[in-house]
Amino acid sequence: MDSGGPTDSRITARGLSRALGGWRTREPAYEALADGIRLLCLDNRLAPRTALPAERELAHALGLSRTTVAAAYRSLRASAHIESLRGSGSVTLPLGRRVSERDAVPADDIDLAQASPAAWPGLAGLMSETALDTAALVSRAGYDIVGSTALRAAIADRYTARGIPTSPDQVMVTTGAQSAIHLLAETMLRRGSRAAIETPTYPHAAEALRGAGARLVSIPVSVDDGWDLDRAMQALDRARPTLAYLMPAFQNPTGRSMSIDEQEVIARSAGAAGTLLVVDETTGELAIDPLGEEEPTPFARTGVVRVGSLGKTVWGGLRIGWIRAAPDLIRRIIALRPSRELGTPEFEQAVAVRLLQRMPEILAQRAQLLGEGRDALVGALREEIPAWRVPDVPGGVCVWVELDAPLSSGLVMAARARGVHLSAGPRFSPDGGHERHLRIPFTAPPEQLRRAVRVLGEVWPSVRAAAPSPAGEVLAAVV
Repeated sequence: MDSGGPTDSRITARGLSRALGGWRTREPAYEALADGIRLLCLDNRLAPRTALPAERELAHALGLSRTTVAAAYRSLRASAHIESLRGSGSVTLPLGRRVSERDAVPADDIDLAQASPAAWPGLAGLMSETALDTAALVSRAGYDIVGSTALRAAIADRYTARGIPTSPDQVMVTTGAQSAIHLLAETMLRRGSRAAIETPTYPHAAEALRGAGARLVSIPVSVDDGWDLDRAMQALDRARPTLAYLMPAFQNPTGRSMSIDEQEVIARSAGAAGTLLVVDETTGELAIDPLGEEEPTPFARTGVVRVGSLGKTVWGGLRIGWIRAAPDLIRRIIALRPSRELGTPEFEQAVAVRLLQRMPEILAQRAQLLGEGRDALVGALREEIPAWRVPDVPGGVCVWVELDAPLSSGLVMAARARGVHLSAGPRFSPDGGHERHLRIPFTAPPEQLRRAVRVLGEVWPSVRAAAPSPAGEVLAAVV
């Protein structure tokens, strides 16, 4: 055990109570609490080496006996999720120190915690073609913090074709979209800055903004009603955030796309507040159903920073992303980047140049692949668990399912025990909540998706039955 190591952070009893959400999904209560903390660790909502609240403090915050919290901590120690030292309290352990969930997963388990489509079938061939030019590639320094001229020009040409005139000096190549978001956050934000973000949202974006010291301001988005424009205008007007991170096309996890009216209201409010709009387009080209008349590019105006990548369209293992922004901002990010990383690999950039030339073919294949997965998933869910509300989504990588009880975390733990790995609704909430929702990607093969739904259908009745009744919760609160 890594005994006595320093803690990297600390979570208060109140903060842990908020992060746990609807943790009491089964009895005994101590195991339900332990499961809730395990899920926070598995989702990385509790980072390794985070100091947990003292037993007495957490018991008070949750309205439990200290004995119940002590039993939960014992269970977490037994499963190697935390360690406790006399006089030093309890801390979460790095993933490598725990019983490795991923290493112990049988080969036939279904991993739906990540929404990652299989690689585009032509990728291996393009890599082989690119390998023929390796002599020219290895003759370079290999440290490229800006991006190759050929790749930046190819990305700029694609933006120009979409109606956003772009030159290569407005493009910077990154090691994936996640790197792009981190670089933007570290360049634009300071400790105490405010940043607006959707809820639910892409969780790693929220982590990047918080990591830069930002205080997050939420803009709600729902499957039915889209972006809450009243809340968006209030958030922008009152908080005056430095930046706002948005996914306007096939938003992750809701699958919703912004209407022109929604874009205009948010753009106008952001302009009045002096807020920089950061538009994440990583899922924006993943249309499944025909769009009819061609959709205009979201926020097609100057002053908007755009983030893109090849992770969803081609392959998650190809770490190529980019930032499209004004040249002065690009220069600021370039100046910061060496303190974080030394650039994007040359070989992957050369592969990306060839891929961008074949994007119409690639996107057509993705539409077919994702469409088959979506149809299999939606059909199975509606047949197997008709009490759940399953939306129709015209693109993207997942569905945001509404459960008929706020037990998303309990369901995820029960499904994990049966070999189906998912992320609970609260994982996608910057400020807690969404226990009534579950994100289910349709990026796996159709048969795996149908099998996963069968497991969900089998465990859901027991999850519901094990949860305390609302009447019992009210009585316990009164007592």
